[in-house]
Amino acid sequence: MSYFDQVTEAASYVKARLGNLKPRVGMVLGSGLGDVAESVANPVVVPYGAIPHFPESTVEGHQGRLVAGRLGGAPVVMLQGRVHFYEGYTPLQVTFPMRVLGLLGIEAVVLTNAAGGIDENYKIGQLAIITDHINMMGWNPMVGPNEPRFARKQGAGQRFFDMSEAYAGWLQQLARDTAFAEGFDLTEGVYLAVSGPSFETPAEIRAFRALGATLVGMSTVPETIVARHMGIQVLGISCITNMAAGLSTTPLSHAEVFETGKQVRWRLARLLEQLAPGISTLLEAEP
Repeated sequence: MSYFDQVTEAASYVKARLGNLKPRVGMVLGSGLGDVAESVANPVVVPYGAIPHFPESTVEGHQGRLVAGRLGGAPVVMLQGRVHFYEGYTPLQVTFPMRVLGLLGIEAVVLTNAAGGIDENYKIGQLAIITDHINMMGWNPMVGPNEPRFARKQGAGQRFFDMSEAYAGWLQQLARDTAFAEGFDLTEGVYLAVSGPSFETPAEIRAFRALGATLVGMSTVPETIVARHMGIQVLGISCITNMAAGLSTTPLSHAEVFETGKQVRWRLARLLEQLAPGISTLLEAEP
């Protein structure tokens, strides 16, 4: 069975579970942020292990469930946790869930993650809009045969596709306006992705700062690349869970990342609950 056929089978299974719910907005919840899914009304919950060919999360803080329902009144589908290259998955497996979202009809996706702060002006617990990214993972999920059938809109699915606006400007502005209305500010930054699982060295962080990165993590970029190949609009939001190596007096740990994510999940939940209907409305207004 081809990769495309596997994704199609997985998407068909999920569609059958969703019934009449037809979400156009997808969300991926990163480390320690999965509890945001509790805000979904009338949820349909599908464990990753029940979906054909779907990779299963093995990292603490990634519950490994697909949750669909209504958020702020808008139909959404959430991935409660993701899989990573460092878990031993291939690039095709890492991006399999995003491919499934595309075949479910998702037109815009919000990708959240836990990130280390490289900019010394950041504060732990802040939420940051990703304005651009730098791929330092050592691989690209698009290596291999191109599959144009993944295109979700006209002009997408090309072998060589534009990444000059990987993160949609209109989604960034909507997020800023929504956060302001909720009474808090969003900072912003450039996200640099590494493969992990070891945290970065102080020398690496100094090099990343010289490249223009202000955030560092081990996810999101492969999903963004695949989403843009399909024509899906992307909003990236990082939760700054720790300061990067060399900027903190304490050793880095996943426990710190997980705990900070839990502490700020209420703010992220409020933001996403207001964003979902706003994104849906703007998508409906598109010609």
